[in-house]
Parts: sequence; C-alpha cells; structure tokens
Amino acid sequence: MLLIGQIVVSIILIILILLQEREGGLGGLLGGTGVGSQYQTRRGLEKGIYYATIVFAVVFAVLAILNIVL
Repeated sequence: MLLIGQIVVSIILIILILLQEREGGLGGLLGGTGVGSQYQTRRGLEKGIYYATIVFAVVFAVLAILNIVL
C-alpha cells in the first residue's frame, strides 16, 4: 500500500515540477539563457503550485522513509 502511495505521489510531484515556469517561452524550455529576464514574485496559481510541490516532496520523502523502515 505504501508503494502504491509513493508511486502516485511521485507522479503528482513530477507534474507539479513540470508546471512550474522559471523562464517563459520556448527558449526557457530548450535551455535559453533568458537574458534580460527579471525575478518575479509568485502569485496566485503559481504560488499554490510552488507550495503544493513542497508538500508533495515532503510526503514523498516520508513515504520513502516508511518504505525503508517497514
């Protein structure tokens, strides 16, 4: 049961990480340098995705530790 939970959490974590944008556009996706881009604060949905990523990463780590212990 823990293994299935860990698989589900890992898939959700991968999706959340892929949804986060550091640099907009296709240039950022393909490794562009993003010259001239400025850091912006996270707002709205982007902030929710950021916090959800942290929560799911912690849940994933806890499940991994439980899988080792049990």
